[in-house]
Amino acid sequence: MRKFHFNDTVNIFSKFTISRAVNAAKILSSFYAAKILKLPVQWGKPISISIEPTTSCNLRCPECPSGLRSFTRATGMLNENFFTKMITELSDHLFYLTFYFQGEPYLNPDFLEMVKYASKKKIYTATSTNAHYLDNENAKKTVESGLDRLIISIDGTTQSVYEQYRIGGDLEKVIAGTKNILKWRKELKSKTPLVVFQFLVVKPNEHQIEEVKKLADELGVDDVWFKTAQLYDFENGNELIPSIEKYSRYKKNADGKFSIKNELLNHCWKMWHSCVITWDGKVVPCCFDKDASHQFGDLKQQSFNEVWNGEKYQNFRAALLNSRKKIDICSNCSEGTQVWT
Repeated sequence: MRKFHFNDTVNIFSKFTISRAVNAAKILSSFYAAKILKLPVQWGKPISISIEPTTSCNLRCPECPSGLRSFTRATGMLNENFFTKMITELSDHLFYLTFYFQGEPYLNPDFLEMVKYASKKKIYTATSTNAHYLDNENAKKTVESGLDRLIISIDGTTQSVYEQYRIGGDLEKVIAGTKNILKWRKELKSKTPLVVFQFLVVKPNEHQIEEVKKLADELGVDDVWFKTAQLYDFENGNELIPSIEKYSRYKKNADGKFSIKNELLNHCWKMWHSCVITWDGKVVPCCFDKDASHQFGDLKQQSFNEVWNGEKYQNFRAALLNSRKKIDICSNCSEGTQVWT
C-alpha cells in the first residue's frame, strides 16, 4: 500500500472548486453509464491530463523511446505560450496536471515557469524526473514553483545496479538532487512538493527493494513506489523480467511463453477522465501510446472541446467498450498490475 500523506491529501482536495467537483461527478457517472450501456457516453471534461514538456532525455534506458532515440513521431520542446493557452482553456474543470509523457522535463528551459503558471490556476501539479538536473538552483526554483509532487526515478541503490537500466546515469547526482529538493523544501518552509522515489523493478535490481526503502528513510523521502516494467519484447522471455512474480507485469504460461497478467476488460477509466497531450499539441489516449499513433486531434488547430467530444475520440471509446484486446496500445497495459508496498 502507498503511505497516507495527510498534507498531500488535503492539498489535493483543496484544488476542488464547485465547477471541478460537478465536472468530476459528470465524468464518473458517464463512465459507469458507458460500461452499462456499452456506448461511448461522455458528459464531462477531463479532470486529469498529462502534458509532455519534451521528448529529449539525457539517459538511454533500454525500454524507452526517448532513451532509444526511436520515436517515429516528431520530437521537440513544449512552447510556454502554447501551454499557457491550453491551461487557460482547461483550468475550469482540470484539477490534476502531470508534466510528463516521454523525455526529461527539466531539459525544457521553461518547464518550471509552466509549473508556476498551472499552480497559480490552483491545479495540482506533478512530474517525474531522473533527477540529474536538480542542482541547488533548480531545486530551489522547483520548490518555489509550487510543484505539488516530484517523482524521482531511482532504479538501484548502487551505481553498478542503477546503470544497468538507467544507462548513462549517475546515482550520486540522483541522491544529491534529492537532498537539494528536501533541503530547500525545509528552508523555504514549504509543504510541497511531496517527494517520491519510484523504483522500476527489473531482474537486475529486484534484490535491492528493501535497500531503496532504507535509503529513502535515510534521506527523508516521503514515499517509495514500486512499478512494474513495460517491455516491448516479452513473449519469449526477457532478461529484465523479475523473478519475484508480484513485481512482474507478465506471467509464464504452461508452454513457456509469457503473457501480460492484465485481463483487459472492455472498459478503461482513463478514456473518460484523462488524456495525454504531446509537446506539439497532439491529443492521444494515454501514456501507452508513446509514438502517438492514435491521434484524436491537434490543439494547435482545434479547441480541446472539439477534440474531446470529436468523432475520433468517440470511435476509440466505442472500440474499447467492444473489444479492448484488439487495440494495439492496450496489449501491454499495466492497469491492475501495479504494485504498491
